[in-house]
Amino acid sequence: MHSFTEQDFAVFAVPGLDARMKALRATIRPKLEELGKEIALFLSAETKDEMFYHVAKHARRTVHPPNDTWVAWAANKRGYKMLPHFQVGLWESHMFIWFAIIYECPIKPAFAERLEKEWTTIEKNIPKSFVWSFDHTKPDVFQHSQMDEDKAQEMIHKLKKNKKSEILCGITIDREKAIVMSGNELMKTVENTFRTLLPLYRLAKEAGGRLPSTQSFPVTEKATDYVQA
Repeated sequence: MHSFTEQDFAVFAVPGLDARMKALRATIRPKLEELGKEIALFLSAETKDEMFYHVAKHARRTVHPPNDTWVAWAANKRGYKMLPHFQVGLWESHMFIWFAIIYECPIKPAFAERLEKEWTTIEKNIPKSFVWSFDHTKPDVFQHSQMDEDKAQEMIHKLKKNKKSEILCGITIDREKAIVMSGNELMKTVENTFRTLLPLYRLAKEAGGRLPSTQSFPVTEKATDYVQA
């Protein structure tokens, strides 16, 4: 497994859509493909669902170059944005490793109900070093160590009521630390993080119903932005 380098993070400083996409395809994307294949096997074993990887293609961009990129894993071949899923990716400043439910996922209200009931246990089992994000398009994070009852209730309420709400949980690794990790360290970090986040995935699965693996969650025709390579 290849780790990420200074050259990978420097891609996001390349000006212009075409030039940045060319650099991204040459440097970061092959590593995301490699990671996607490896972690799909791990997640399939851990979740008991067949997991498929999806590398971001940024196909809809016509003017502005991407400021981040990623690989996602979900229990469906066609897409991931409408499903609870896992992500690993890069911003210019850091790497992120997430469990994610983003705006297109239709089970957010049901997941919020489950999360509210199980919050005491979930809150204790998530390490204090983990972080939350409420918008996958921005690099900002909220420290789990600062997640008090009021903030938790605000997060849950938004998931119930706001169709555009999102919830991501996991870790970020500063660029300076990420570039000195070996490939093996990267793999172990991703695996350990996802293993810690499995209770959130299981809650989402319960919220979405107990159907066969690739049909566990609703699927819509919108799931075609990014496809498995």
